[in-house]
Amino acid sequence: MVISDNCTNSTSLSERMKQTLHLSTREANSPKKEVDAEQQPPPLTSSYNARIRPLLDAVDKLRHLKVMNEGIQLPTIVVVGDQSAGKSSVLESLAGISLPRGQGICTRVPLVMRLQHQSSDKTELFLEFLGKSVQTDEDHVADAIGKATEEIAGNGKGISHIPLALVVRKNGVPDLTMVDLPGITRVPVQGQPEDIYEQISNIIMEYIRPDESIILNVLSATVDFPTCESIRMSQRVDKTGERTLAVVTKSDKAPEGLLEKVTADDVHIGLGYVCVRNRIGDETYEEARIEEANLFKHHPLLSKINKSMVGVPVLAQKLVQIQASIISKCLPEIVKKISDKLNSNLQELNGMPRHLSSTTEAMTAFMQIIGSAKESLRKVLLRGEFDEYPDDREMHCTARLAEMLNQYADELQVKRVEYEAKENFLMDEIGLLMETKGIGLPNFLPRTAFLTVLQGRVKEVSNTPVDFVSKVWDYIGKVVTSVLLHHSENYPQLLSFTRRAARNLIEKMKEQSLERVMEVIEMERLTDYTCNPEYLAEWNKLMSAQDAFMAIMNNHSASSKITYTYLEMLKLGI
Repeated sequence: MVISDNCTNSTSLSERMKQTLHLSTREANSPKKEVDAEQQPPPLTSSYNARIRPLLDAVDKLRHLKVMNEGIQLPTIVVVGDQSAGKSSVLESLAGISLPRGQGICTRVPLVMRLQHQSSDKTELFLEFLGKSVQTDEDHVADAIGKATEEIAGNGKGISHIPLALVVRKNGVPDLTMVDLPGITRVPVQGQPEDIYEQISNIIMEYIRPDESIILNVLSATVDFPTCESIRMSQRVDKTGERTLAVVTKSDKAPEGLLEKVTADDVHIGLGYVCVRNRIGDETYEEARIEEANLFKHHPLLSKINKSMVGVPVLAQKLVQIQASIISKCLPEIVKKISDKLNSNLQELNGMPRHLSSTTEAMTAFMQIIGSAKESLRKVLLRGEFDEYPDDREMHCTARLAEMLNQYADELQVKRVEYEAKENFLMDEIGLLMETKGIGLPNFLPRTAFLTVLQGRVKEVSNTPVDFVSKVWDYIGKVVTSVLLHHSENYPQLLSFTRRAARNLIEKMKEQSLERVMEVIEMERLTDYTCNPEYLAEWNKLMSAQDAFMAIMNNHSASSKITYTYLEMLKLGI
């Protein structure tokens, strides 16, 4: 998460969010005054409204603050359904207002409907989208939603994931917050993108995937439920159906077999079914509710369905109860996540560089960076501690340097084995001895031959130590640069200078090391000595007999034959 100069405002905002939740919880749990019989709410409202309203207001405020963008999921009732399944009719019946209707996709953006019951007979409607609020009324709300949708998703038939909020404050509506999503269609019509199905699927899955979401699946009684695409989508994320409620529309159009459909539950709807009748023609919402009640009371087939599974009032009551349950369940976790986010933001804020107003403060900050970087380099390069970089294997320096050293030793060993495995082993050396023979002491290797063999062997391996030193310094350069950049990341103006200074320093040290190594190699070429262990052991054994040899040489009465372990016999003339 990027913290700008408004970090303090973000922190206070998070604190306000927590206070909102705590205040709402206390208000929801406080005792309520009894309502007189004359002031009983209309049928669609529920006794839960007075208790759930504070919590719902808190959740709506959090939604308005876009906490979901920070990875904090909120309890949401998500309305899904195939195209023309009757989603808009169900929402109209709950809200008591008219929504856009027509052929094809009517809902082209996620529509967040916030229904709020109020005792006043005055109805208040307004839209919130793209950072602005537009007031409207019942007669023009459908047109206002259409214009807002065009502003968000364009004038065509495409869709958008940017939400449009509709706030309905009206007497008699249940206190609910629902998200109506575009209807599912597989075949694009003229003016729609070819991947319209994939776009709609992605939006739907985004909203129904979180465990905090309640899926309100709208099904038409005229189709087989298992064939509905909305059922298939909800089963992907809710296999047991424990957070899915089904609403069966158009019950009056296909009453045959509906009882068997909702009781058999072939598609695993855990929260149950509610059958409703859509408003027809110019019926008022009150008239539609009366007709619905008569239909499920007197119809020879539909009257057999349990009364707890029919009617818009039953649907409203179930939704309010389910919403209250999910909010109560999720609220403590939401508070915890907000607290964790607040602590994380505060920690990140405290790590931000303070304002430097003078050269002294700038130098102090710079020296702190250098001091911290030095300590980190001591830890990773000298002490082999990598607690600052536990998951970055490249920063486990002692292990990586040991690997390089082992690889260097292996390369030298390979060159020795390759030399000894030659077909004409020692033939070159024998030929060289033949070319360098001359007048000299017997059994002594000519110095020219020794130097020639030595220089040839040194030349064969001379590139290996140079490559090793270069490789080590390249690695150290990466480590030093990484550590310095890590400690100066809060000062962007320093980054380029830090990288350049580190590179120049490492190049200088690398050059000095390479010069020293090449100097040592050149000394090996020019110096006529050897560190061969066999040669040194032989020489030491011979030199250990030097005193006894000189004693006999100086004693003229001794035997003229001296036997050594390493000389079969030496005849001396006296």
